[in-house]
Amino acid sequence: MDKIHIKVSVNHQTYEREVDSRCTLGDFLRNDLGLTGTHYGCEHGVCGACTVLLNSKSVRSCLLLAVQANGHGITTIEGLSNDDGTLSELQQAFTECHALQCGFCTPGMLTTLTELLSENLSPTEAQVKSAISGNLCRCTGYQPIVDAAILAASRLKAKLIHSAK
Repeated sequence: MDKIHIKVSVNHQTYEREVDSRCTLGDFLRNDLGLTGTHYGCEHGVCGACTVLLNSKSVRSCLLLAVQANGHGITTIEGLSNDDGTLSELQQAFTECHALQCGFCTPGMLTTLTELLSENLSPTEAQVKSAISGNLCRCTGYQPIVDAAILAASRLKAKLIHSAK
């Protein structure tokens, strides 16, 4: 197999590695870097469990090759918490709204919604549902996830308004 040298920033830490040309980003994150929070479900890009942020945009890490991430910034579930290690507003809202049960879909849901909230701090329920429409959850019935996203958005918006004063 061909080995290719890559340099990526994952959760604000730079890594340089030799990877097989056919290694998926998800396998690289899990096996090479030990970041096992990114889950593999279907391995076909359908379930959304493996969603990570590539340059702040949601991507399926099971469909992207690690070499395609060369030179880019990646955020995984492990990188979503605040700098001091506390839960982000979205993670806290997931806890409060009981938006996680078995937790398998949670990393993909959180990364997907992190992208949404970075672009829209006033999402409607329909916009949240649309954002997570590519992520499958078998436990929650989705409503607690939607509620958590809207709660987090309102808190983030309030913080933004408060900090602007």
